[in-house]
Amino acid sequence: MGLERKVDVPVCDLSLLRGIWEVRVNKYRQKQKKEEERIEKSALSRIDQEWQYRIYCKSLKSSERNLLHHYLERDRLTDIQTCTEGEQQDQKDLEDQEDQEGNKLIFQLNGERWMDFPKELQWMTYLKEWHVRGTRISRLPEYLALFTQLTVLEIPKNTIAELPPEIGKLTELKELNVSYNRLLRVPPELGNCENLKRLELTGNGNLSELPFELSSLKQLVHLDIAENKFVSIPICALRMSSLQLLDLSNNSLTDLPQDMDRLEQLVTLFVHKNNLSYLPHCLTNISTLKMIVVSGDELNCIPTKLCCNPDIKFIRLYDNPASEAKKKEEEKKKEENKRRRWREQREEVKDSREKEFIEAYISSLKDRDTVPYSTTKVSISCLL
Repeated sequence: MGLERKVDVPVCDLSLLRGIWEVRVNKYRQKQKKEEERIEKSALSRIDQEWQYRIYCKSLKSSERNLLHHYLERDRLTDIQTCTEGEQQDQKDLEDQEDQEGNKLIFQLNGERWMDFPKELQWMTYLKEWHVRGTRISRLPEYLALFTQLTVLEIPKNTIAELPPEIGKLTELKELNVSYNRLLRVPPELGNCENLKRLELTGNGNLSELPFELSSLKQLVHLDIAENKFVSIPICALRMSSLQLLDLSNNSLTDLPQDMDRLEQLVTLFVHKNNLSYLPHCLTNISTLKMIVVSGDELNCIPTKLCCNPDIKFIRLYDNPASEAKKKEEEKKKEENKRRRWREQREEVKDSREKEFIEAYISSLKDRDTVPYSTTKVSISCLL
């Protein structure tokens, strides 16, 4: 008979381990940030950019080169050859036209003919807004980090599969819309954009989680992650203390966490088209809550204070049986033809129209004094 062996099992507080881990993570981030600042201050990248610019200018005609010079930042034009009097007059006319338009520093790109960003864009680092919609562009450019003054990045309904880590360098960013693309994940570096106020990730299909680093987005007031595959509310979302609107509709939620009252400034909550059977009582502790939209088909347990409070518009949506059967049939067809790109694009358009319909309907209810106890959603088609 062998000797008995005693095993000592250490017992400790998990919160203590978590605190130690968070301190180490913060130290690593500070070290990484200092290294990035050192590289940015280095003259090598600036010299390389200037040479690339000169090489590119050699391939342009005189008129094209002067037009490009006009749109570049003024402090980078010190070493460019002078223009003739006629060219200077043309440039002055362009400047007057730009002043008349309000000097809007906005870049816009639309249409399926675009498969990549134009090369000239890399020199326009002074831009403040990007609006790229309905193209076949699948990735963001490598020089994205140079646009440090960017405040709005709106790139919905493209074929973008990932956001680069360099997006974390856009510290002035306030609005980010990557709805109806093909994202599988969100980079943790996005948490460095601490000025972000609006984040829209609707309709990316296979998106199922958000990184914990997004907890640092303390100024975020609008978070839209509808039409994805979330089975629970991301932990980081519960730590966004300024959040006022949270859209979790059309996911795979089966319940809501019992600590949702951490969102002390939440005003609007969309959780319809999920698999919820009850709503937690903690929602009654959110004094700022004014509107809740849920699906009433499977919901059987609701705090009385929510549905009877006159200050809260409590809306339950019911799908009629005919539309539900039609939906199942369409889903079956979608599964059979999921490898065809034209079918996938068609479904994306359909989903966006449904969301627009719901948003328009909800916005119309905000101006009403009373809200119907139950609502049946209907779809209307017209032949012109």
